[in-house]
Amino acid sequence: MNAAMTELEQRFRRLALLGEAAGVLQWDMAAVMPEGGAGIRGAQLAELRLIAHEALTDPRVGEWLDRAEHEDAGRLDPWARANLREMRRAWRHASALPGDLVTAQSLAVSECEMLWRSARAANDFAGLRPRLQRVLDLVVEAARIKAAAFGVEPYDALLDEYEPGASAAEIAAVFEALAAFLPETIARIIDRQARRPAILPLGGPFPAARQRELAETLMRAVGFDFAHGRLDTSHHPFCGGVPEDVRITTRWDENDFTRGLMGVLHETGHAMYERGLPADRRLQPSGVARGMPLHESQSLLVEMQASRSREFVSFLAPLAATAFGGSGAAWSVDNLHRLYTRVARGLIRVDADEATYPCHIILRFRLERAMIAGDLSLGDLPAAWNDGMKELVGVMPPDDRDGCLQDIHWPGGAWGYFPTYTLGALAAAQFFEAATRAVPGIPAALTRGDFAPLMGWVRPNIHAKAASMTTDEIVEAATGRKLGVDAFRRHLERRYLSD
Repeated sequence: MNAAMTELEQRFRRLALLGEAAGVLQWDMAAVMPEGGAGIRGAQLAELRLIAHEALTDPRVGEWLDRAEHEDAGRLDPWARANLREMRRAWRHASALPGDLVTAQSLAVSECEMLWRSARAANDFAGLRPRLQRVLDLVVEAARIKAAAFGVEPYDALLDEYEPGASAAEIAAVFEALAAFLPETIARIIDRQARRPAILPLGGPFPAARQRELAETLMRAVGFDFAHGRLDTSHHPFCGGVPEDVRITTRWDENDFTRGLMGVLHETGHAMYERGLPADRRLQPSGVARGMPLHESQSLLVEMQASRSREFVSFLAPLAATAFGGSGAAWSVDNLHRLYTRVARGLIRVDADEATYPCHIILRFRLERAMIAGDLSLGDLPAAWNDGMKELVGVMPPDDRDGCLQDIHWPGGAWGYFPTYTLGALAAAQFFEAATRAVPGIPAALTRGDFAPLMGWVRPNIHAKAASMTTDEIVEAATGRKLGVDAFRRHLERRYLSD
């Protein structure tokens, strides 16, 4: 390895540490920071991001990349070549943008995200709109600059931040394949479930403290190590922190414990991916998670594929009954499983079942793509949202709080993120099918709350690969097929239409 590659590894190690420090500050802002700290926290994050941007766009970095690619390309092992490829990608994104735009984006996002919390609670889209417009304007400016530099469409430049090489055209084709069978499948499932006896209600309230205790028990069952992570409360569930110190948050509903519990299991899937990344590649670009579709696949593998299975619910049911003092038929495995697999046309994405969830994502994909292209104004967003919900999901939001204000992503600057959720759901179905084919004992283990066989397959096939390969390469190596909709369709049919 020549001096250029050594310099690059040292520089990217520093960049990784700066990014992780910013990530912990963001977790603190979302979970425990008092409201009055928002202004200075926004300034702190903006300064850290500017320092990182300046370190990455240092002219020497481009020179080191050129030298390493010229001198070392033929001598590097696959991991080092992947590292160099990911370094070049990060440099291209950073060097396309001026530092003042990076700072402006960071400040605008911090302000808008804090305002979103109160605006959503107050159903006040008009109050949020000016700051959200500022975020959108800056996102569009950055997207257009990158698009010109990369030779792609502006929305594709945003997608590349979350899934390298993704394009709106490819995603639209996948979503069209889903749309070809989802409406009929959803209708069949709802009709079938309507003909069964009503699901028995679980009597609440369910104290948040007891929900947390049960959630921590399930996190340990999945394999979460509390010596290297913690669980907290926030306005919107997420997983942050660093592999050695993973921070999970959720929100509790004392009238419905199932929402917070599955939210925790979802974020635990993210945490397991972070904890499973190769330690010897730590703080290098090839050692991080391979894009958000794979990250979302790991959360959905745990939450949807495993934790909503009848096998796992048979483990969960007695624990839940004990935690909340429940008894009788309502707390039976059959009733609880029906509750966890109920399909309904609902308003809220994070509470949506796995069959209707892609419809929520297709809506957001269409809307944000139109806004980035300038074909939809922010002022017309509420009406367009409501029309799209009626068309795709079959329900109409009564207000903006349960409509276009429900997600943190756009106020938080994450334009282009939404499609990764459904791409992740498709990958999760494909992974679980492959895992249970390779390790037939996985379902039986879940009846004991034992995730070890599943994680034993996931670790080498997904987590350990980190960013050494593309998403398509990882999916195909693990499952024998490229990412598609077929496994997801089979999963829906098995779970909802076969018994």
